[in-house]
Amino acid sequence: ICSAAPSPVNMSGGKLYVKESALQILQKIEQPVVVVAVVGLYRTGKSYLMNRLAGKQTGFALGSTIESKTKGIWMWCVPHPTKAGTTLVLLDTEGLGDVDKGDSKHDSNIFCLAVLLSSTLVYNSRGTIDNRAVEELQYVTELTECIKVKSSNNEADDSGEFVKFFPSFIWAVRDFTLERKIYGNDATEDEYLEFALKLKVGTSKKVMEYNLPRECIQNYFPSRKCFTFPFPTAPENVSRLEKLDSADISSDFLEVTENFCKYAFEKSEVKKLKDGIIVSGRVLGHLAKNYVDTISSGVVPCLENAVIAMAKIENEAAVKDGLEIYQSGMEKLKDTFPLELKNVSSEHQHLSSTATQTFMKRSFRDNDGGYLKTLEEKINKLFDEYLRQNEEASKRQCEDLLSVLSGPMTEKLKQGFYAKPGGYDLFCKDLEDIVKNYNSQANKEVKAEEVLEEFLKQKSVDSKAILHADKKLTEKEKKIKEETEKAVLLEQEIKVKEEKQRQLEEKMEAERKSNEERMRQMKEKMDEEIKLQREEAERAMDSKLREQAALLEKGFKEKADRMKEEMEEFKRQNAEAESNRAREFAEIKDTLLNYMVFHIRT
Repeated sequence: ICSAAPSPVNMSGGKLYVKESALQILQKIEQPVVVVAVVGLYRTGKSYLMNRLAGKQTGFALGSTIESKTKGIWMWCVPHPTKAGTTLVLLDTEGLGDVDKGDSKHDSNIFCLAVLLSSTLVYNSRGTIDNRAVEELQYVTELTECIKVKSSNNEADDSGEFVKFFPSFIWAVRDFTLERKIYGNDATEDEYLEFALKLKVGTSKKVMEYNLPRECIQNYFPSRKCFTFPFPTAPENVSRLEKLDSADISSDFLEVTENFCKYAFEKSEVKKLKDGIIVSGRVLGHLAKNYVDTISSGVVPCLENAVIAMAKIENEAAVKDGLEIYQSGMEKLKDTFPLELKNVSSEHQHLSSTATQTFMKRSFRDNDGGYLKTLEEKINKLFDEYLRQNEEASKRQCEDLLSVLSGPMTEKLKQGFYAKPGGYDLFCKDLEDIVKNYNSQANKEVKAEEVLEEFLKQKSVDSKAILHADKKLTEKEKKIKEETEKAVLLEQEIKVKEEKQRQLEEKMEAERKSNEERMRQMKEKMDEEIKLQREEAERAMDSKLREQAALLEKGFKEKADRMKEEMEEFKRQNAEAESNRAREFAEIKDTLLNYMVFHIRT
């Protein structure tokens, strides 16, 4: 994954599709991903920035002619240079506005995909951030037509929620030659950007058209940053920029490039879905395919539907992963059967907990606990089967032990050793010795008492025959001994029932502890999801507050008031979402507890 991968998104028959080779690369990435995508007009040097972020001189193709070099979206995956345990995914997009394509809808789709897939979006342009440059970013104004947040409000404008999951925004201005001054005063790059995005007062059509792309950038993206790059080298060397030594490149250009990369590494967040769900490489692959297939079918991609689709894929896989962990461990334990029930139960609890951890790590949005319940049902079914197999192994071992211990008695019976006066007492003494030796050797076997009961029942047939034939005993003595033998058999029957009850209680206790641990992990998972949801809402609220303050400062009171109303509704929805999650947890807990009680009873 450390080399340039085939373009993950390409064209076939005029439609976008995801390349299988790219999905295979992403499928292997279990780590969270930071996704940096670069968009902009063709032939503006986007690929050079991506190569610098990858820490390489070459990788993404750089063109040296007026023809656009990058087609579709190209991907490069590298270990993140500053965030341990994280993968940096770089997306280099096809240049916008390529005259050879003649399809503005295709450009909108590429831009839309870059927004949907990235955690940081770099917009690359040349010259200055003037009105023409902002107008070239027309695709941002089309996002409300290209993206939906919820599936239930097809007619409503839900763009107010874009800020919750849209990437941070970096404007990279290439070949910048002007002085950064505002009203004669020196300005920082960020001040220069904000000045370029300043709204005009008025309600005329011309003013509204001027303000629209600026309002979209301000309202949709949670943070904005600007870098102005001077010319990198002499004009005649630009076409072979990737082959130049650093000595042949402007030191100012290299300094800005270094600052750009440092900022992108430090400030780019891990990619998250709606509600703060962290995205791994594997999920990013599913996400890309979902979005591309949706766009190619002519349907507007919906964030809520994408999350539901991802949740189904990941939750089904999470159940499978959890079961594999449990079954693999129990299969190893099975090689040592028969074992005491407490040993099997202890390993069951440990593996059940590990399986649940594995499930929790991969699953998300299991709102009704259905997938967790499925995991529990399958684990309990497997547990019952392993208990049965342990009992079968125990039964065989106990039967083999009794067969060995009773071998001499069997031989004596064949030889008629007990068919003589006093033979019954001899038989009883031999039987007592067999039981004593058996109990000392098989007392920890789960089937010890049950197998012994069956053995004693079988031997009672021989016992009765020997008793009735023993001429040394009077009829009265025979009746007493017969009653004594019945008492012994009854006592053994009681022992078997008590042992079965004890084992049932031990099994119930094991399942109760497993269920408690499952509940604890689920609560922990849900608390983490609520925390991420809250953090997402807070980031979005902070962004809206900044924009509202800026509107008030610049005299846009009406717009600021509308934003205030929007924020109040935003707060209400977030509070309602948290309340719903708490209610869902209570319902899931009741469902799983009811299932456990039903399972134990049956």
